[in-house]
Amino acid sequence: MRLTTKGRYAVTAMLDLAIHYEKGAVTLSDIAGRQGISLSYLEQLFARLRRKGLVKSTRGPGGGYRLATEPENIHVAEIVSAINENVDATRCGGEKNCSKDDRCLTHYLWEDLSTRIHDFLNQITLGDLVNQPNVQEVACRQEKKSQMASLSSIGTR
Repeated sequence: MRLTTKGRYAVTAMLDLAIHYEKGAVTLSDIAGRQGISLSYLEQLFARLRRKGLVKSTRGPGGGYRLATEPENIHVAEIVSAINENVDATRCGGEKNCSKDDRCLTHYLWEDLSTRIHDFLNQITLGDLVNQPNVQEVACRQEKKSQMASLSSIGTR
């Protein structure tokens, strides 16, 4: 059982949007640069997030993506679900046929773990994460790196 890269990247990108929530729309290329995620991969993720109503897009100059609602209203479990990801610790994918056509001895243990993970992620909002000092520290470091990269690219023109 593990959260795939798709789920991790979706949560990371949404947290990046939450950190920059007050600044308005954020381009996917800015997120890609700060988070080290491929732009094409982000485009795929954001198409799903937009369809599920978690983000809004704006076209044209000054366009990009922004959260559809305040960070305090978006739970991590919603993000994971929006991209068709589920955190399932059972070997059978919840089908209850782990041991041939029947449940295995530990099926209920793994099913309970899956429920607890989902419940845990459903208790945490992007607002909660934004307000954590360690998240703020990392965000500041990323912003500085991003600004340095922008300045050095201007200097090489």
